[in-house]
Amino acid sequence: MRRHTARAVELLAALALCTVGGAVAVGCGSEQAVGHGGSRARAVADAWHGSQAAEVWAKGYHPMGDAVQLPAGAFHTAADKRAYTTRNFVLRTSLPDTPDRSGVVQWDDGRSLTLPLMDAQEAYDSVARGSDDGPHLTVTGARLGETTMATSRGPATVPAWLFTLDGHDTPLKVVALSPSEPPKSPIAPAAQSPGDELWPIQGLVGMGDDGRAVTVLIVHGACDDGPAVDVLETHDSVVLSASVVGTKDGPCTAQLLGEEKTVKLGRPLGGRILLDAFTGGPLSSGGVRRTLSHVG
Repeated sequence: MRRHTARAVELLAALALCTVGGAVAVGCGSEQAVGHGGSRARAVADAWHGSQAAEVWAKGYHPMGDAVQLPAGAFHTAADKRAYTTRNFVLRTSLPDTPDRSGVVQWDDGRSLTLPLMDAQEAYDSVARGSDDGPHLTVTGARLGETTMATSRGPATVPAWLFTLDGHDTPLKVVALSPSEPPKSPIAPAAQSPGDELWPIQGLVGMGDDGRAVTVLIVHGACDDGPAVDVLETHDSVVLSASVVGTKDGPCTAQLLGEEKTVKLGRPLGGRILLDAFTGGPLSSGGVRRTLSHVG
């Protein structure tokens, strides 16, 4: 049943004007596309199967994890945690020049891809926006190194800027590559605005080490019971259908809450493409920063 579409439109309009905030929760979706969005999920899976877009996607670099990797044991204090979440850094070193203008993604199966390399200043600016009188993290060194990253094509070794933080034994790592441009989806979005049955997913937050736990970010309103996620798994794709449950009647503020939902897959994602039923497009971790509610 389609209810409160006007409220959904107001919430999505607010999304374009504000930063997602609110409580973070973890739940589980079903392993089959039942209930909300089932027929749409099947249409999305069928559109991508054997498509040119799928071929283009399979050749690119699409990270499935956070481009910023925290130091081991981060963070020691509540002040350090607050400094990171507010991006309050102090730079006590000079940033090195970029030795090369390109970097290589090296997958475990031997495949590789050369992409433009992000310089140290750009990487630093991606996590730091300056300092004030509040708690801050002090950067005492920076060098180009590498790290491992989960991608749509499996684990890969990628170049990363390693920033030494005062008081921490291991560095803050920032991946020095931007994701490949995603291909145009072979299927149009479900609608111009969401309803209770189907909502857009804001992005991929991360994946479990076993490749079977997928965490995504979804927004919902203040007058409902939060989002749910259904899953359709096929041989070459996994389609996630997000919906909002427990919508209440009556007046409601256009307040946005961001919630992380974790779904369990029947088998590891592997090389299958992860798709959003609402948009019809692929999901990757670009643009979504991990919260620190579980750190410290």
